[in-house]
Order: sequence, then C-alpha cells, then structure tokens
Amino acid sequence: MFKKLRTVVYHVSDLQQAKTWYTKITGIEPYFDMPFYVGFDINGGELGLDPDMTGVAEGNHSFVYWSVDGIENCVASLVADGAMLVDDVKEVGGGIKVAVVNDPWGNAVGLIEGA
Repeated sequence: MFKKLRTVVYHVSDLQQAKTWYTKITGIEPYFDMPFYVGFDINGGELGLDPDMTGVAEGNHSFVYWSVDGIENCVASLVADGAMLVDDVKEVGGGIKVAVVNDPWGNAVGLIEGA
C-alpha cells in the first residue's frame, strides 16, 4: 500500500518566516515559492508549507519522521533555531533512534536515525 513518503504539508501562520526557518534548517531553497504554498524538494520528498489556517488547530496527533544522521545534534540545532522539544531522543530497538520537536508554528517534526 504505502511505498514511500511523498509529501508532508505543514500549516503555518507566517509563510515568509516559515520559509526562512525551513530553508535554514534544511539548507535547501524552495523549488516552488508562491503566496499560497512553498515547496521544498528534499531528496525526492516534498516538504510543503501552507499558509491556509482554516480549520487548523495545533496538535500532536500525527508525526512524520524525517531520516537524519546524528540525531542528537539535529535536535540540538532545531531547538537552538526555535523548535520546542516534544519527545527527546530515545532508542526504539535495533539501533533506531527517534525524537520529535514542534516547529515554531506547532507542527510536529519527527526525526529518525538508523532506519
């Protein structure tokens, strides 16, 4: 059924600020940059920023995990750049580590190492 992660869309109340933040933390410029949507191509996966907050409330009911190397350093860097730690780095078996932070707009950003 599921083949791979294709698109993650985060709703943000300040599109320009979110674009700047995600450009900084990913080191990637958006390939699509319009007032209604900003899209980043991250190794074939789409990170989208949507400024439409209609019906959107902050919450932690779903997580998308981005593969990273050096998860402890990634978490520290994200927190230093304004993210809020939700679930600190922990091993979940087989040498796999996960962590979750909230971006400055309340979106959960999962990180996974060793998968």
